[in-house]
Amino acid sequence: MSLEKSVMTAMKDAMKSKDQTALAALRAVKSELLLAKTSGGSDTLSEEEEIKIVQKLVKQRKDSARIFEEQDRTDLSEPELAQAKVLEQFLPEQLSENEIAKIVQQVIDETGAQGMKDMGKVMGRSNQLLAGKADGRTISTIVKSKLS
Repeated sequence: MSLEKSVMTAMKDAMKSKDQTALAALRAVKSELLLAKTSGGSDTLSEEEEIKIVQKLVKQRKDSARIFEEQDRTDLSEPELAQAKVLEQFLPEQLSENEIAKIVQQVIDETGAQGMKDMGKVMGRSNQLLAGKADGRTISTIVKSKLS
């Protein structure tokens, strides 16, 4: 089933159960998918594009929650984290840091990267291999630690 159909089904369930948090998150996904479809000129999105959209929304929610927590506003951060959790169910299973580190090490060996000057090459290839399976910030942290 496509992501859009999955989101619509989940929206119906959220409406029936009166889950406002899930409903808000799902409406955001639906809106972004519709916006991407109409701005791209084609009526369909690839699965990769759909995953990127959901990842972007999850990242936005988590960043907002982090900022709210820094300002001691847990009343605002909790709904953001709850929405992020709802959205994460539409993403492929995320890899552990150990699994990411193994893949990054393979990329370093492939490219022959020596130090931080080669970080761009390693990040580019790592992001291709780990698209949808790992957060960019986590990948970047692991690459930095391996190359320094």
